[in-house]
Amino acid sequence: MAFTGKYELETQENYEEFLEVLGLLNAKTDHKVVTEVDQDGNDFTWTQTIPGWSWLNKFTVGQECELVTMSGSRFKAPVTLDGGKISIQFPQYCFTAELKGDKLVMICVTPGEKGVTFTRVSKKI
Repeated sequence: MAFTGKYELETQENYEEFLEVLGLLNAKTDHKVVTEVDQDGNDFTWTQTIPGWSWLNKFTVGQECELVTMSGSRFKAPVTLDGGKISIQFPQYCFTAELKGDKLVMICVTPGEKGVTFTRVSKKI
């Protein structure tokens, strides 16, 4: 499946709880996040934007890549694509993304007893 496109936030669940677990509650915004994905084979550029802030990661599926967290910390992790679903283990959560029709569904799951599952659904624009 080709992920390439621009997607605007439609719905999200457990957003505040997720930010709280990460210690980023001060980053909460009411703006609609726009996610732009450029896919060229296994190479991806993934950007999330709101007014005044942008977060960009470039990665290649099947390789260990240097990535950046929402707070700007750099880390290395393998990126996989299995059954149309991208998976990346961030330091504080597991990230997955897949297309369901014209919607981009991103899920972040924090580990542990008090784990939070944050789901963001964005529609292609």
